[in-house]
Amino acid sequence: MTARLAPVLALLLGAGPALAQGYADAPGGVIRWLDKLTGQTGDVELQRGQSATNGRLTIQLDSCRYPSDNPASEAEAHLTILDSSRSEPVFAGWMLASSPALSALDHPRYDVWVLTCIVPGYKPPEVAPDAPEDEATSEGEGQ
Repeated sequence: MTARLAPVLALLLGAGPALAQGYADAPGGVIRWLDKLTGQTGDVELQRGQSATNGRLTIQLDSCRYPSDNPASEAEAHLTILDSSRSEPVFAGWMLASSPALSALDHPRYDVWVLTCIVPGYKPPEVAPDAPEDEATSEGEGQ
């Protein structure tokens, strides 16, 4: 019996710091959608409680939260996604930006995932553009 409890106990102890991390609610978030049939994709910025329709899908952002000590590290959003051809939501739950497959929309035509939360007053660090590639190469020289 103790051997069965050891892995569960290890998981719970390892998750301690993650569970203790403080999260803050964001007023909105950015969601990306993909129509797998047409290849069309788009990003939609939603405020909490707001929804947007793309094709047959209506995506509603119920909540978006982020680690209060590092807003750029993660975003998790609670979404309700409706398909106009069905009476029940096709998705209702939390999606993680860093692990979209963990809790994914299971739809034959559309994919939806969370990009980030909108954090008031937070500007993400700018990424330096790639250094220009050197056009001259040593391939084929001297032959």
